[in-house]
Amino acid sequence: MSKLKIAIIGCGGIANEKQMPSLAKLDTVEIVAFCDLVEERAVKAAARFGTSEAAVYISYQELLEKEKLDVVHVCTPNKSHAEISIAALEAGNHVMCEKPMAKTASEAREMVDVAKRTGRKLTIGYNNRFRNDSLYLKDVCESGELGNVYFAKAHAIRRRAVPTWGVFLNEEEQGGGPLIDIGTHALDLTLWMMDNYEVKSVVGNVYHKLSDQESKANAFGPWVAKEFNVEDSAFGMITMKDGATVIIESSWALNTLDVGEAQTTLCGTNGGADMKEGLRVNGEKHGKLHTTKPDLDAGGVAFFDGAVESDADREARLWIDSILNDTEPIVKPEQALVVSEILEAIYESAKTGKAVYFS
Repeated sequence: MSKLKIAIIGCGGIANEKQMPSLAKLDTVEIVAFCDLVEERAVKAAARFGTSEAAVYISYQELLEKEKLDVVHVCTPNKSHAEISIAALEAGNHVMCEKPMAKTASEAREMVDVAKRTGRKLTIGYNNRFRNDSLYLKDVCESGELGNVYFAKAHAIRRRAVPTWGVFLNEEEQGGGPLIDIGTHALDLTLWMMDNYEVKSVVGNVYHKLSDQESKANAFGPWVAKEFNVEDSAFGMITMKDGATVIIESSWALNTLDVGEAQTTLCGTNGGADMKEGLRVNGEKHGKLHTTKPDLDAGGVAFFDGAVESDADREARLWIDSILNDTEPIVKPEQALVVSEILEAIYESAKTGKAVYFS
C-alpha cells in the first residue's frame, strides 16, 4: 500500500514540537512538502522530517497547486487557519488544523461547510483528548458512572506564563489571548466529556490587569507591555440547553496559586471527577463517600495498544487511521466549531456587558 503524502504548512513551534515528530514515527505516511513564510524554517523541517525529494515553499497556494497530496497539516497562526484549511480541502486534501479551529466562529463554520461539501475529512488539534487520563475519564463518562453531568469547570490557569515569542500577543493574528490559546483546550476537553454541545447562553469577562505591568518573573521571559494587546485573563459561564452549567477560567498571568491547564472538573448526579491532583473520581458507595485515583500506567486505556505512546503520537496515529479506514476522526469539526462559537461569545459578552444567546 502506498503511503499517504502529507504537506506541512507552517513550520514553527507546534509543527516541530508536536506534529512532525509524531507523523515521522508512522510507516503509513511520508511528509513530502513543507511551507513557511520564513523559507529557512521550511528548509530545516524538510531536512529533518521530509523525504529525500521533499519540496519547500514559501507560498501555500503554490504548494497546493503543484503537489499531489493526501493530507495537509495547518500549523500557522490563528488568523490563517480557515483560509489555508479551506484551500486545502478545496484542493481535495484531508486537513488537520491546529487549535483553535479559526480566529472567528464564522470562519470555523465555513470550514465545516467546505469539509462536508468536498467530502474530505477535517479535524482540529485538540491533543489533550488523547492523554491517558482524558481517555480513562471519557470511558468513565460513557459508562454512566457519573450520571448526568450538570455542572463542570474548564481550567486553564497560569500564574505567570505569558508566551512572549511569535505572535501570541498580537490580537490581529491570534484573535485573543489565553482564552483562545489555552482556554480552548480546557473547554474542548470539558464539552467532550459531557458530550454536550447544545448551548443556550454565554456570559463572560476579559481582563487586561497585569499586561500593562512589566514582569521579570514570567516563565518565558519579560513581556513588553505596549506589545501585549490581548487579554491576560478571561472567564465565562455557559448555560446549556438542558440546564447544565459550565464555567471556563483562563489566564496567562493571574495572582493565584491554584494553577493548572487543560483540566476539567465534572459534577454529575451519580459521581464526580477532577484532574486537580491527577485524575480523581468521587462518589458514594455503601453509605460512604469515596475517592478513587486510577493507576493510569497499568494499561487498558481506550485506544491504547500497550506500547509507550505520547498523547501527540496517539493523536497523529488515530487521525491517520481515520483516513486509512474511512472512519470519523476523534475530534469532529462540528464539535470544534461549538468551542469557537463559545469563545467568541465570551469575547462579545465582555465587550457588550450582555449575555449572548444561541439560536
